[in-house]
Amino acid sequence: MAYFILKRLFQSIFVMLAVAFLAFSLFRFVGDPVSQMTGVETSVQDQEQLREELGLNDPFVVQFYRFTTDILKGDFGYSYRTRQPVNEMIASRIPATIELGITALMISLIVGIPAGVYTALRTRGFATQTILLTTLVGVSIPTFVIGIVLIFLFGVTLGWMPTFGRGGTVDLGGWTTSFLTLEGWSYLILPAITLGVYQLTLTMRLVRAEMMEVMRSDYIRFATARGIPQRKLHYRHALGNTMIPVITIIGLQFGGVIAFSIVTESVFQWPGMGLLFLESVRFVDIPVMGVYLVVIAFFFVLVNLVVDILYLMIDPRLRVKEAI
Repeated sequence: MAYFILKRLFQSIFVMLAVAFLAFSLFRFVGDPVSQMTGVETSVQDQEQLREELGLNDPFVVQFYRFTTDILKGDFGYSYRTRQPVNEMIASRIPATIELGITALMISLIVGIPAGVYTALRTRGFATQTILLTTLVGVSIPTFVIGIVLIFLFGVTLGWMPTFGRGGTVDLGGWTTSFLTLEGWSYLILPAITLGVYQLTLTMRLVRAEMMEVMRSDYIRFATARGIPQRKLHYRHALGNTMIPVITIIGLQFGGVIAFSIVTESVFQWPGMGLLFLESVRFVDIPVMGVYLVVIAFFFVLVNLVVDILYLMIDPRLRVKEAI
């Protein structure tokens, strides 16, 4: 187990370095930040002086070395647009994105897993066909369209839900949460449903496919012949083995909802990291854009590491393989 974790940590370091290099390289071509920071009345000499102060005239290797070493020291630099520390800007937006991602993932699991089991056990029912058709439509519609439809239906037409912003929050020692206020929940529901629809469809179809595969296995047939009750057979033996690959997808889903919440946050003006990234792209705020991608990559690496460890704990075959 220890060797497995150390090997994954070593691989994660290379992944983070590769992401940092790609992020820093790509954002050199998105535009000139100095032209965004200054007006037309700024002289060429002043622009060159500002570029020199920001270190933009240094060679690429020097800039990348400074970028990576500063991140390792916890110094994310300063925003070109607001001149605020980037770590403070990211820290103020992380709670909103994390809570949106957690809520969207919980919606997908609470609805997707029971729906997947139901459609696997009752393959020809009318309800099963309705669920499959609904999920097919849901996965085919772009996220921003789902968000706009929800805003129009529940926000504009019915007036039941707020359509933008985060609402009331509670500060818990630097972590602002929407979970402790009714107003916060009212602002959270629509964007969470919008973000969770695709994840729900993926979870439901994966659980259905795995459950149907497990139900055709020999040990399930043997358990049925022994007279084991159907409920115990379905929800203890079959579902338990079905969840092994699902855990991997759940981990990747959480990383995905964090990384791809940009569209949802833009539609609902949710003050998370995705909306901050879009604002940074608009103003060519390279430090914020680079740190955002590094933070997202860190989430993916961390989630994958946790999933690998859980996989090793659940499946004894992997423990034997690692021990060899």
